[in-house]
Amino acid sequence: MTYETALEKIHSLLTFGSRPGLDRMRALLHRMGDPQDKLRYIHVAGTNGKGSVCAVLSSVLAAAGYKTGLFISPYITDFRERIQINNQMIDEKTLTDAVATTFPLVEQLRSEGVIITEFEYVNALQFYIHARAHCDLVVLETGMGGLLDCTNVIRPPLAAVITTIGLDHTAVLGDTIAAIAEQKCGIIKNGSAAFTSRQCTEAMQVIEATANRLNVPLVKSGSLDATVEEMTIEGSRFTVGELSCHLRLAGKHQIENALTALSVILWLRGKKLISVSDAAILTGLENARNPARLELLRQEPLVLLDGAHNPNGIEALKEAVNTFLPDKPITCVMGMLADKDVDSALALLKGVFRRVLTVPVANPRAMRAGELAEKFRTLGEDAVACDTARDGVDKALNDAAAENGCVLICGSLYLAGEVRPYFIKN
Repeated sequence: MTYETALEKIHSLLTFGSRPGLDRMRALLHRMGDPQDKLRYIHVAGTNGKGSVCAVLSSVLAAAGYKTGLFISPYITDFRERIQINNQMIDEKTLTDAVATTFPLVEQLRSEGVIITEFEYVNALQFYIHARAHCDLVVLETGMGGLLDCTNVIRPPLAAVITTIGLDHTAVLGDTIAAIAEQKCGIIKNGSAAFTSRQCTEAMQVIEATANRLNVPLVKSGSLDATVEEMTIEGSRFTVGELSCHLRLAGKHQIENALTALSVILWLRGKKLISVSDAAILTGLENARNPARLELLRQEPLVLLDGAHNPNGIEALKEAVNTFLPDKPITCVMGMLADKDVDSALALLKGVFRRVLTVPVANPRAMRAGELAEKFRTLGEDAVACDTARDGVDKALNDAAAENGCVLICGSLYLAGEVRPYFIKN
């Protein structure tokens, strides 16, 4: 089997969509030999910040000498970003061999009337690959929700981490913060510890009630006494106790994500469940990367890429733009999926940009560029629809160069995956 064939096998399962429930996942893993039971985990759920918290956790643990698995979703430019070991994508042969061995089990189950979805299979693959690699720890990001997310087949993890909760995937998870928080808290299990980022009151009440009901300790990121020394578009410097930290992920929200990860590391270290030096913490923080999260792609003209696609994420993006680029004329290149809360996102961005160039996103759920532009114009914004993402980026670069401005590309991680290779290559 070739690598290309392996990817075709994986993506052939996309047609079966996403369906909550764990029975199918357990059936597939059992035929694989239950690799999920051979690993230790830090399990991470939430609406925003999951990827960044996972990136920091993985980077610190790897710096401490642990063979660290990482599972994230979605990927930006290369499918193998989803399954990493020590912050490096697995090689093509590892993925190909894993698919060649395990995909017949998917076909076997299908013949018995059990249909495995793409996300279920990819998740099973990461369990299989990380177990065969004998990872010491795996940082495991949920896909959607928590309680019924197919990552939630593991035994009690070392840590169950809940990042910032907001409204997203409401058709599946519920249309209130409390309902969504209930789903996210499904990863908290008796026998482990729970950790949380700062939350709105409604979400925090659910998290606290869950921890109390399950009799697990709850550690809040706000328990760390942090002092911010510097914030720039290239990252932040802050202190936590005796630790003088440098984080290359930009924005106030990324400091909160880093503090959430640090609360996990320091608590587990204090309980002697892991051994991590201060030096490893500082190295891990400085080395942590998370593409398409206020990512600086170019200096002249300044180009930023961000995958924010829900109101919470857009609000964090807006705060960062107002902090770092208060006097710059900004041309925004934006594409969004139609099933997101587009109207709320656009209302938050009213008045932020000099001009908006809307573009199509290579996804069947994408909103048409013309419709998105019209929504902006209804808010009184200068918005023009472009035929392709590349066309929008080229026009934005010309605008920025002509008026000493900058470019912000945002609205979808799928859009980020389409345009990022253009800048990396050049």
